[in-house]
Amino acid sequence: MKTIEIQSPTRIDLSGGTLDLWPLYSFMGGCKTVNLSISVMTQAFLEENHSQNIEIDIQDLQFRKVYSDLNQVLESQDREISLIQEVVRYYKPKRGFKLSTKSMSPVGGGLGGSSSLVISILKAFDQWIGISRDVHELVKLASNVEAKTLNTPTGTQDYYPAAIAGLQTLHYGMDGIKQEILPFPEKLFEDSLLLVYTGRPHHSGINNWQVFQKVVDRDKDTCLALQKIKEISEEVYKVCLSKSWNRFPELFNQEFEWRLKLSSGFSSPEIEKLKKIVAQFKNSAVKICGAGGGGCVFIWTDEKELVRQAIIENGYQILNMRPVS
Repeated sequence: MKTIEIQSPTRIDLSGGTLDLWPLYSFMGGCKTVNLSISVMTQAFLEENHSQNIEIDIQDLQFRKVYSDLNQVLESQDREISLIQEVVRYYKPKRGFKLSTKSMSPVGGGLGGSSSLVISILKAFDQWIGISRDVHELVKLASNVEAKTLNTPTGTQDYYPAAIAGLQTLHYGMDGIKQEILPFPEKLFEDSLLLVYTGRPHHSGINNWQVFQKVVDRDKDTCLALQKIKEISEEVYKVCLSKSWNRFPELFNQEFEWRLKLSSGFSSPEIEKLKKIVAQFKNSAVKICGAGGGGCVFIWTDEKELVRQAIIENGYQILNMRPVS
């Protein structure tokens, strides 16, 4: 058998983050999130062998180990393979295999790296075993696998841009989720976007869990902030339909302020400093990625090279990235 190679993009979230957590979007009467797939990729390589041995090679953790059979994998206490354990527990493969994984995303980067990796692994196993499923079935499986691994609620907006690339809106309604792929000018986006690593990893579950609890407890300030984030996401969607991209900085700045009212933990000293640097340039804004508190942010700007120079001079790391469709 040839090696199955699957590559999936990560994403930057343009609007609506946190709203993708069930049942928050039900509480809000439905909502939208807008995401863009980017070229910070995850990879899974799967190859059947002629024994019961299972070899797992997680390149980012420098972890490689051969297990004698499926039971030894499932009973292992190796924390590095906790995600893969849940995957093989689901598939229960009858034959041995070698699985190698790799991610270009920084750990705790806020780019949905772990979710993208789950999609890569699931697509590889589906192809090997001969299972065909639509994007919604794939996302449901991925979110359940990751929730079991992390023991925390998971949203779903990170999986869709990994499964089907592009600029996209996810419509969350009472009857489920609808994915809408949107046309966009790739050159303009590439010329306007900078992806910056703040130097501090984030924990994707902490800030969203705080918000989740406050909304369930009907905290008025939190519910108001979430409503405003919903309204801003509606406006971002309208921008994508009307192609009035020059409105992005204004909306990203609004989103930043309301997101901090959800929880101050969405920002960090590094993000605050970066925001002050970027504010010096016209038509420019910082957008927190994922649950914030560190990890990556992206910048939308009309003055990309000047902003890039200022950021580098202040010690920030710029990650190579382009839109993927």
